Amino acid sequence: MTVEAVVFDIGNVLIEWDPEGAYDRRLGRERRERFLQEVAMFEMHLGLDRGDPFRATVYELAERHPDWAEQIRHWHDGWLDTIPGEIAHSVRLLRSLRAKQVPVFALSNFNRDALEVTRRAYPVLDEFDQAYISGDLRCIKPDPAIYAHLERGSQVAPGALLFVDDRAENIDAAAERGWQTHLFTGPQGWAECLVDAGLLTMEEAQ
Repeated sequence: MTVEAVVFDIGNVLIEWDPEGAYDRRLGRERRERFLQEVAMFEMHLGLDRGDPFRATVYELAERHPDWAEQIRHWHDGWLDTIPGEIAHSVRLLRSLRAKQVPVFALSNFNRDALEVTRRAYPVLDEFDQAYISGDLRCIKPDPAIYAHLERGSQVAPGALLFVDDRAENIDAAAERGWQTHLFTGPQGWAECLVDAGLLTMEEAQ
């Protein structure tokens, strides 16, 4: 089926997300590993992606772990430290698609307040035609419900959606619904996928 719209994940597709690296710079690798073993930061983060309040949730966890309180609060206070930068080639691909009037959507696990902070630093995140964000929808990939939200909102047939994500479980969930998919391992492979789909020329995909 011809692709009618392209769906981007955000983290590690358009912008980098590397919390381990951020804490390595603060603590060194050994202390960072101990910190993440002793404090369920990623479990907390799943709650943030589902819509838990950003600052209050992080600060409540800090109160329960006084030995690590400063480091826990930094998940909120230093949020942008976890984002080393945008993935420039991916950003160019998004803009090339828009220049050809291909509808471009976001489907991302992201806390709403964290996204607002991130958008101010990375304006490309305002360039989607529509954005489907887990913190707003109260469900996260790979829950089928979040894919259904996009299908209803976009009114594009599942088989006409091309979805790029860096996590295999998210890609598999989309493929089960009939979406066309690409597992992101780097922007060059994604560029080649867009060319193969007939959406961009080789020159436009550079």
